[in-house]
Amino acid sequence: MSRTVSSWILSSARNSIVLQEKGRLYSICIPNRNKIKWKLVFSKTCLYPAGSCSSEGTFSLKKAFRHTSTEEEHFSFQLSPSQINDILRAGELSHKILDLNGKKANSVLRFESNQLASNAPIEDRRSAATCLQTKGMMFGVFDGHAGSACAQAVSERLLHYIAVSLMSRQTLEEIELAVERMKPVLPILQWHKHPNDVEYRDIASQYFENLRVYWQHLLDLDTEPGFSLEEAMICAFKRLDSDISLEVQAPHENELMRNIALQVAFSGATACVAHIDGVHLHVANTGDCRAILGVQEEDGTWSTLPLTRDHNAFDEFEIRRLKREHPRSEEKTLFVNDRLLGILMPSRAFGDVQLKWSKELQHSVLENSCDAEALNIYQYVPPNYHTPPYLTAEPEVTYHKLRSKDKFLVIASDGLWEMLSNEKVVKLVAGQLTELNVQKPQLAFEKPVNLGYMHNLLLQRKNRGIASLDKNIATHLIRHAIGSNEYGEVDQEKLAAMLTLPEDLARMYRDDITVTVVYFNSETIENYYRNN
Repeated sequence: MSRTVSSWILSSARNSIVLQEKGRLYSICIPNRNKIKWKLVFSKTCLYPAGSCSSEGTFSLKKAFRHTSTEEEHFSFQLSPSQINDILRAGELSHKILDLNGKKANSVLRFESNQLASNAPIEDRRSAATCLQTKGMMFGVFDGHAGSACAQAVSERLLHYIAVSLMSRQTLEEIELAVERMKPVLPILQWHKHPNDVEYRDIASQYFENLRVYWQHLLDLDTEPGFSLEEAMICAFKRLDSDISLEVQAPHENELMRNIALQVAFSGATACVAHIDGVHLHVANTGDCRAILGVQEEDGTWSTLPLTRDHNAFDEFEIRRLKREHPRSEEKTLFVNDRLLGILMPSRAFGDVQLKWSKELQHSVLENSCDAEALNIYQYVPPNYHTPPYLTAEPEVTYHKLRSKDKFLVIASDGLWEMLSNEKVVKLVAGQLTELNVQKPQLAFEKPVNLGYMHNLLLQRKNRGIASLDKNIATHLIRHAIGSNEYGEVDQEKLAAMLTLPEDLARMYRDDITVTVVYFNSETIENYYRNN
């Protein structure tokens, strides 16, 4: 690592008075005697309860590589290429979609996913599942803030709520009857998980009971549920957020369940979920995760099709929406320093009851929660808090009918989009696709063979090997996001520096990054149009 880069990182960390990051206002950097300290406005930390999951998952940077001091004499950015790869590839997940005959028949060909932590533990989550009682597949990315609890809960529960919303009355009745008779329940989803994806196992039964209350509500409707997919996704998002709010207000005899409910409600998460059924693609987005399509035109060029809008202070539609929902007297205080009430970057999110509840309800819940302070949860009422709720989890749903030229879908948390533009992401994925589709030429020897000729051939092979370094495209994107220099090339020194930054310093330079790339089966899509 060059002296220039390391000195720049250290000096910029020490000299900054206030952290002007692109992430949440929950994290504020306060330099003190050359050491970086962090203060969280709502929640200083959000640790998992004992027994529910580990805070040292596969996706966190190994302690052997990560520093605990910002003193320059303690810094060493040396990482071998294999160590860099071990860190970057720890969270890789890939899955090929095959039918029972082993032939690719789904419009989804395969998906590849990965995560890289900046926070410790990582606050991002991801989900992928096949719907068993309805049709299609779902993919979700969830960006937590003020801790990982809300993102964890939403990643486990939201896809179930969407699947239940899409079920027929007959299927719901069959599931309810099985529960009443204490018989096995029809599986709703087939999950595609990384071995180290964490779960709230201790509260799974409570989550199931609340999901059951939801499908009972659907059964109580006078008519067949019959939601359109857009309606189902909106209803599922809103219902889950409502349940998160109600669960923390309900009495709990179990202390662990009470603590989890508190942590989930008083942290927050944005969410982006895609549902793919044949050529029908629906994307529901709440917050500032993002989804884009990579499109290959007939002439071979690539273009980008955004499927979501970032819900924040930079979006005119969001500004107008919030102004409509609140008195004119609050127009100048809704967004302060480009944040909702001066607090939160996204203007839509799950949880975050501090921006949804009345002051009285917040006080009542926290006053009756003896463990709230021990969990580092405190009542915080921002200035100009007059007409809550200011925050909603209602998603914006986009429909797109897939075409054969739509080659892939990228869903990622804002940690990726802060580093790479939509166009750059499509270019990187397309480049990897092109390389995979081109058969590598065999080494052809001319006679007589000289050392210079052999040297050139070996360099060509080495360069092709470097280009194909990552088999998982999500890893390829993360590598470029944190390691690219001003020319768009991966700088190994910068990459090593970004991976070895201390936990309290890393968040100044990068956010948690979660990426899922879904590849489409063009042949299946073409057959659909041919047969219809």
